[in-house]
Amino acid sequence: MARHFEGGRLVIASHNQGKVREIGELLAPYAVDCVSAAELGLPEPEETAETFSGNAEMKALAAAGVAKLPALADDSGLAVDALGGAPGVFSARWAGPKRDFAMAMQRVERQLGHDADRRAHFICVLALAWPDGHVESFEGQVHGQLVWPPRGDRGFGYDPIFLPEGRSLTFGEMDPAGKHDISHRAEAFRRLVAACFQR
Repeated sequence: MARHFEGGRLVIASHNQGKVREIGELLAPYAVDCVSAAELGLPEPEETAETFSGNAEMKALAAAGVAKLPALADDSGLAVDALGGAPGVFSARWAGPKRDFAMAMQRVERQLGHDADRRAHFICVLALAWPDGHVESFEGQVHGQLVWPPRGDRGFGYDPIFLPEGRSLTFGEMDPAGKHDISHRAEAFRRLVAACFQR
């Protein structure tokens, strides 16, 4: 049985303000007092694991250990079928140190070239860790295809080139509520809430 979050302050173990905002909005109904790792001046650990769950757990445990508070970390990325699942865990690194996702999206398109297979999916793992080293992890996915050129200026990361299955708008064109209903992060979050936030 998963450990229950008993309320109070929760560190969002990310320096990515887009992720912090999305997670904060998803947590809003649970009256959680969220604070970001950046606000607390916590260091950003290097993501050296080979899996999303490994990276999420590493970040959550590092933040919980330093802040002495429960911490929630996300590791997520885009997996493109025709690229063998790349960029995958390297999704943020493809954007470089300046987090230039316009460049990262161009790299995806360049590597796809004339390949007609545009299938892709986003993966998100949320890890909730406590200062005593206990951690719970939950995964979500959303499938779709890539479009070019990018469409929309909402969301963040690769959102403007990702068209979810059965939808006419990219994540970059959707309003936040629409994206929250179907995103990989929302799916992981539903599993997290059912296990750790609801009695």
